Amino acid sequence: MALRVFVHRAGKTAIRRIAVLLVLVLALSGCDRDAPVWAVKAVAAGVPSLAPFFDESQGLGKDQQVRARTAPGGLQQGDTPGLYGGSKQPTICDVRRLKEFLTDPAQERKAQAWAAALSITRGEIPDYLGRLTPVLLRHDTLVKNHDYKKGRAAPFNALLQTGIAILVDAQGLPAVKCSCGNPLRPFEGDTTRIKVDFDDRNEEWKGYEEASVVAVRPATRKVERLDLVDVHEPDRGIARPVGTTGADDTTFDTRERRAVPRLAGETFGQASRQLADQGLAVAFEGGGLPPDDARVTASDPPAGSSLRFGEYVTLSVAGGTSGGSTEGATSTSTSTPPGAGTSGSSGSSGSTQDPPASTPPTSSPSTPSTPSTSSSSSSPSTSPPSSSAPPPPSSSAPGSPGPSGPGPTSGLPSSAPPSSNPPPSSAPPPSPTKLPTSSSAPPPPPVTSSPPVTTSAPPTSAPATGVPSTGGPATSATA
Repeated sequence: MALRVFVHRAGKTAIRRIAVLLVLVLALSGCDRDAPVWAVKAVAAGVPSLAPFFDESQGLGKDQQVRARTAPGGLQQGDTPGLYGGSKQPTICDVRRLKEFLTDPAQERKAQAWAAALSITRGEIPDYLGRLTPVLLRHDTLVKNHDYKKGRAAPFNALLQTGIAILVDAQGLPAVKCSCGNPLRPFEGDTTRIKVDFDDRNEEWKGYEEASVVAVRPATRKVERLDLVDVHEPDRGIARPVGTTGADDTTFDTRERRAVPRLAGETFGQASRQLADQGLAVAFEGGGLPPDDARVTASDPPAGSSLRFGEYVTLSVAGGTSGGSTEGATSTSTSTPPGAGTSGSSGSSGSTQDPPASTPPTSSPSTPSTPSTSSSSSSPSTSPPSSSAPPPPSSSAPGSPGPSGPGPTSGLPSSAPPSSNPPPSSAPPPSPTKLPTSSSAPPPPPVTSSPPVTTSAPPTSAPATGVPSTGGPATSATA
């Protein structure tokens, strides 16, 4: 019977624990369901826009049929080697024609809307276009696209298919969709929580994988050239100076092996730049980049490993105080500072505010405080003993401090106010006519000349556990 009761109770305990775990799981899944899902419109290569800034029939840009490159997905920096592609065709995007169109006085309204979408002025359009570089996408890429509707740029999140021709700015960010001239900005959502809307014009293309889509973040330095891969001949690399359209390209062999540099101890910013200079890439899935000053602790593959152009190196990092996105990067292990957004701080300022929050106010007589000589000297002034209502014996036990009274080590107050019935510890030896009436008073010193008085407190009522408290009887706690 005892065993059955034990098993029965153990079963109840297990059921309770399982119930608690289920509640936690449901709560966490509920929080996950509450996270926003980013609606994204699919934009297939070669499909004309329904609301373009530029008439696509005039051949402003040409998309290519390109096989999507397998990638870890997530975020890529704009100077990542092999992020973008090129081809032998001299013009995949006619920047000169786009400039002529946007500076035409007849297109003033479109030019104004186009410039506003890119946070520039209409007068800055020629110089801005002169700094852009034509490339082809080698990944399905998330962007914020803009249609031209009712005289304004209408933004929407879009997934551009591999092979679409775009212009990128000096930090490697997508800036213009070449075929229609529509301005592009960085995708600001979570790359791991997207819902792509395919339609009858932009059907799901072959090779599409949600886990492999990328979003581009700006390079952490000024980019002098972009290292591209020929989309038709992957063994051929193209070094294209920023702001040029292909006339100044140089080529290299992407099959040439490159050694992973020794990166342990470097900052993340230094390490990522060294890898880019070496023609190697760092991948991030669904999250923000670590802070630039985070320290690299290891690389995978390790230093000295031989890789082809554009292959990925995984960095493990720790620490860092500079701003950065707080989304988790799967290719790194980083200590994210508090505060992401979208942007983070070190969080060190919080410690400077802790002491005021925990320091009790000195003017409150009811706040507990550590017994000390100074506090004992102030107790009589705030709560003088009452002659008409003596405290019960339990509140005047020696050595038990009240909320504002001192402990047994406190000294005798030297500035106690006069009273008709002062504390016994400061009173002179009792006389036959004036004796303490409180049963809690300490025993008076022996007096040989006084006759016995039957109304005084018997000596046996005084506590014998220690020295009586002299910091004012603890009557202030009950007064």
